Amino acid sequence: MYPAEIVLPMKEELTDNGFTELLSATDVDTQLSKQGTTLVMINSVCGCSAGSARPGLLMAVANTQKKPDYLTTSFAGFDDEAIRKIREHLLPYPPSSPSIALFKNGQLVHFIERHQIEGRPAQVIAHNLINAFDQYCN
Repeated sequence: MYPAEIVLPMKEELTDNGFTELLSATDVDTQLSKQGTTLVMINSVCGCSAGSARPGLLMAVANTQKKPDYLTTSFAGFDDEAIRKIREHLLPYPPSSPSIALFKNGQLVHFIERHQIEGRPAQVIAHNLINAFDQYCN
């Protein structure tokens, strides 16, 4: 498990921008049982999370008219119970952090894995997400 002093600023980058934390398996199941669209960011300490995933995610949310109904996040290597539950909902995809998932009415409809984040600029991640928002969000 990562130390809180490393993780908390990375969590705050999202929570300060309207994201709700999923901290337990119950939080995850409750959230994904809601009608509508839920964006889930599996946050991470890695460089691609700081350089592309979080900035791209925030850029997408700030620059689109169609947005998910719920913005949520959980931190790999820190929020272990929640991450295990999220990954159950992401099957058959293997564990991947960082990663970004869009659920509609509890069903996974769009997923960006780590290998689709690494080496790509934030703008590419944002464009990918905006296209998904246009397709699945109201």
